[in-house]
Amino acid sequence: MARNSLLDRFRPVGAPGPAGPAGVPAADDQGIAAELIPVFEALDATINDTRERTEAAAAQAQHTVAAARRQAAALVEQARINSAAVRADAAARVSADAAQEDQQLLDEATEEAAALRSRGEVRVPELASAIVADLVQDLLGRGTGTG
Repeated sequence: MARNSLLDRFRPVGAPGPAGPAGVPAADDQGIAAELIPVFEALDATINDTRERTEAAAAQAQHTVAAARRQAAALVEQARINSAAVRADAAARVSADAAQEDQQLLDEATEEAAALRSRGEVRVPELASAIVADLVQDLLGRGTGTG
């Protein structure tokens, strides 16, 4: 008897009429493996497609990782180049700030020295007069006491 499908192997169960044997698969001369061969053959195309897609995805992932590594290396190299320029700029700023501070201190010291000189020059006649008066007093005091 030729079978059209897997379901043809089952005997009808619960059909009207006298009770018959329970419905179980009929004996198959070719075995279960023969039944599964068409299923696996139908899956072969899907399996191959999946394998190809997996391999393509793995290759794309490797390409993406390699590109990311190259990009990261380029960024690190650019950062090294930029860091030298940033350091030079920072050193120039620090030097300029120090020079400005030095100039400010020099200007303040010059102003203070000028103010001291001015105050000193104003006091010179007064001090000279006091010194001369002291000398005259000393000379007159010695001259009167010894003569």
